[in-house]
Amino acid sequence: MNNSRSANIEEWSKPPFDAESIAALETLKQTPELLEDAFYKDLEFGTGGMRGIMGIGTNRINAYTLGKSTQGLSDYLKNVFDVEPIKVVIAYDCRNNSKSLALKVAEVFSANEIKVFIFSDLRTTPELSFAVKHLQAHCGIVLTASHNPPEYNGFKVYGKDGGQIVPPQDKAIIDQIHQTQFSDINFKAKAEWIDWIDHEVDAAFIEKSVQLGRFELKGREKIKIVFTPLHGTSITAVPQVLAKAGYTDLHLVEAQSSPDGNFSTVKSPNPEEPEALKMALNLAQSIEADLVIGTDPDSDRLGIAVRDHSKAFRLLNGNQTMVVMTYFLLEQWKKSKRLNGNQFVATTIVSTPMIKKMAQAYGVQYKETLTGFKWIGKLIKDFPDLEFIGGGEESFGYLVGDAIRDKDAVTATLLACEIGTYAKQHNKSVFGILEECYQKFGAYKEKLLSFTQKGKEGALKIKTMMEQYRNNPPKDIAGIAVLQSEDYLSSKRTYLLENRTETIDLPVSDVLIFRLKDQSKIAIRPSGTEPKIKFYFSVSNPNNSNEDWRTLEAKLDKKIEDIIKGMEL
Repeated sequence: MNNSRSANIEEWSKPPFDAESIAALETLKQTPELLEDAFYKDLEFGTGGMRGIMGIGTNRINAYTLGKSTQGLSDYLKNVFDVEPIKVVIAYDCRNNSKSLALKVAEVFSANEIKVFIFSDLRTTPELSFAVKHLQAHCGIVLTASHNPPEYNGFKVYGKDGGQIVPPQDKAIIDQIHQTQFSDINFKAKAEWIDWIDHEVDAAFIEKSVQLGRFELKGREKIKIVFTPLHGTSITAVPQVLAKAGYTDLHLVEAQSSPDGNFSTVKSPNPEEPEALKMALNLAQSIEADLVIGTDPDSDRLGIAVRDHSKAFRLLNGNQTMVVMTYFLLEQWKKSKRLNGNQFVATTIVSTPMIKKMAQAYGVQYKETLTGFKWIGKLIKDFPDLEFIGGGEESFGYLVGDAIRDKDAVTATLLACEIGTYAKQHNKSVFGILEECYQKFGAYKEKLLSFTQKGKEGALKIKTMMEQYRNNPPKDIAGIAVLQSEDYLSSKRTYLLENRTETIDLPVSDVLIFRLKDQSKIAIRPSGTEPKIKFYFSVSNPNNSNEDWRTLEAKLDKKIEDIIKGMEL
């Protein structure tokens, strides 16, 4: 263990750290490899803020690492905003320790005489985003680790626009946190600076969600919906929004409807995983439901299962969900004659290229940005003269309109139900609407592969893999020539056959993309929130109007598998 790590451990063995933390450190010393992992680095902000395993150490989520971040953030806010009072909104999800950690954060803000509005109980991430603007606050915090395993928690920071922090604010905040010492943390709470909030903000959020996600449709009472919050915060918002919108045939998965930080009925509370929706799918089959929807713990991601041609349920991937939702929104805007070229849709560099084709067909602007929904929020802020229709990313997140500035599974759940209602009203199916998209804009199929590499050794493996692809990019994959490589770390796009390069006009990010001669795309990046390296595959067939989708899908799946084999993954 190097000297700096030893110094960090020594620092944690005495005040200002409390007796309980010091005792926990002594226990941790009995397991050197765990001790090393707890102290080998400081937690950093990634695409979703600061997220990590709970416990003692600089590389863990605890009262002191969050306290240090909150103290640094308090100092930053006081430097930037010359107003009194500076206001912050705090929310937290269902995770173990979320409420107690949220209270610690509130205490530090209050000790620094920053006005705190904290929810009295767990609330969704989209409601936190909404509340920042609704209460005209300067900052928002949500304690969550999204869909990570139970041992994780996290700390996401939002700006006054309700979006997650982005450059240059994020760097300025991080710099301020780095300058903050643990001894600088002011834990001496001032109760008069803390206000509890709940029903008034809830009512405004629910009203806004219905306004954004409800359209001129009939027959909502005829669609049978199964919903599971996967033990998370959606139980505080989704049933209420659906009821207000007019959905009366809603069936909850009762065993998963109570908040539970251990997520006791699932291996992972991630609606991307078919296993997570198993109980919901079983219920749906037994009651002959039309639609199945599940959301993650903080309610920013959703998984949707719909009936395919065989009447069996199929979980749509994130790209397919985004395609159907964007198509429906564009059709609704077109029907109401609201499209005039002054609108845009948005997605990320690792998501399906179909969204660009769709935008061009409807005459709306298309914007593509880095992975992480904070960048879509930034686009809304950067283009105030354009109307944001909707946008999403492959990782099961979607946003309707600009009132909320983070991915919003609450409103997106309502939108999914509206699409289901529309389909039933017109003797169609949601899966059939997806096929319409393939016929109109070309067939695309995507797949994600993730490889988990935990701890310090795992982080080194991921770094080495990225360096190998970066320094020795493939000239062909599965026998298909690579025409273009994009390195977002060096901001360089290279056209291999033409031997020329150009600058990528996006912020620096550790992402590589290879574009093949047959228009296939492979993206590689380390996760910003989990110890994983991710490979994104996208293949297409633009001329599919006369080919049965099931036949075409099998061809596209084989193409993806051939590429994966070609990369020896």
